[in-house]
Amino acid sequence: MIAAVSVTGLVKRFGQAEVLRGIDLEVPAGRVTCLIGPSGSGKSTLLRCLAFLEEATEGAILIGGEPLGFAVTPDGRRTRLPSGRIRAVRSQIGMVFQHFNLWPHMTALGNVSEALKTVRRLGRSEADDRAMAQLRKVGLQNRANLYPSQLSGGQQQRVAIARALALEPKIMLFDEPTSSLDPELTGEVLNVMRALAADGMTMVVVSHEIGFAASVGHQIAFLDHGQLLLRGTPQEVFRKPRHARLDQFLDTYLDRGAAMLL
Repeated sequence: MIAAVSVTGLVKRFGQAEVLRGIDLEVPAGRVTCLIGPSGSGKSTLLRCLAFLEEATEGAILIGGEPLGFAVTPDGRRTRLPSGRIRAVRSQIGMVFQHFNLWPHMTALGNVSEALKTVRRLGRSEADDRAMAQLRKVGLQNRANLYPSQLSGGQQQRVAIARALALEPKIMLFDEPTSSLDPELTGEVLNVMRALAADGMTMVVVSHEIGFAASVGHQIAFLDHGQLLLRGTPQEVFRKPRHARLDQFLDTYLDRGAAMLL
């Protein structure tokens, strides 16, 4: 079975700084992969490479078996693919960021429907119907006509999730989607993500919510200094005795769900 995402030998440099160092990772279709690790370990950079918001310096990324951005020959040479082919592969990917990035002059409905009109070229009525269906999925159908300034942070992030889902991606990427939210609002967003996971959405999640990763993730990938140190099921990664670097990482902060691991 072809993996939803396959990463081979991925290296990313910014100038002389090597942020990702030979990452190999497979993301199975219909499963949740959680990327954990200390700040600066390369988690968000890896996610941005998967979305082709950053171009990897070396290595290959396949989305559903199709190369993203570059084709790589057996001897390691990389050839940039035509822009149309890149767009076609990227269209399979939706991404949710730390900050909601909603258009302040548009309602929740407008934020979700805009891409359907401009990217998918749908008529206003059909776009609005599809957008409303996504707002219903995240529990915000009764907030459709409100502007971002009238919504809580958790509600704004749920609109951002609905906006990404509206284009019907096969893979959803989440870059610390709850990092700017307080505990109560964090729960709102995590519940939406749990529902997506239960529906079989392929997800790659960068998060410091270790309890969420342990309970919802099918695969945990632990990064440190740009390297993938551990990869496995939550039971494999978090079992005692743990990898020394992971134990040190878990000891450095308190997490709302981490007690279940201790």
